[in-house]
Amino acid sequence: MTREEAESLLFREARFLDERRFDEWLSMFTADCLYWVPTVDGDPDREASLIYDDHPRMQERVYRLLETKAYAQLPPSRTQHNISNVEVLDGPDERSVRVLSNLMLVEVRAGGDGQVGTGRLRLLAARCAYLFVDGPDWRIRQKKLSLIDRDLPHHNLSFIL
Repeated sequence: MTREEAESLLFREARFLDERRFDEWLSMFTADCLYWVPTVDGDPDREASLIYDDHPRMQERVYRLLETKAYAQLPPSRTQHNISNVEVLDGPDERSVRVLSNLMLVEVRAGGDGQVGTGRLRLLAARCAYLFVDGPDWRIRQKKLSLIDRDLPHHNLSFIL
């Protein structure tokens, strides 16, 4: 995978998320994937995580956002994912690559002072680490999103980062 190919995949993922095309976003992942947003670097079996989802859990999250009254997302967040500093590294085997990038996520929800976290822009910055596997096309097997403020309190992370 070239850096240009990696950027194209990451930009597509960002567009799917920003346009709330969550089913298409899900299709970018393998059936045995892991989507992880840790609170600390360490063992997810021993440390709390903000998100630690396998594919069925990701499908459940998308279903809840699209098909149910997700009150934490009424009104829904509007997001803009900005990707930079993309690097392509060798993977653990010849059919995979690791991709590192930075993410600056801008999120806003309409509302006023009566609901915490609405009516103003919020910035979330993260370092992302992906494991892509080759097949008919590249798919995401692992996505780790390390927020730079992951050890601080967060309100409403019910949208997909």
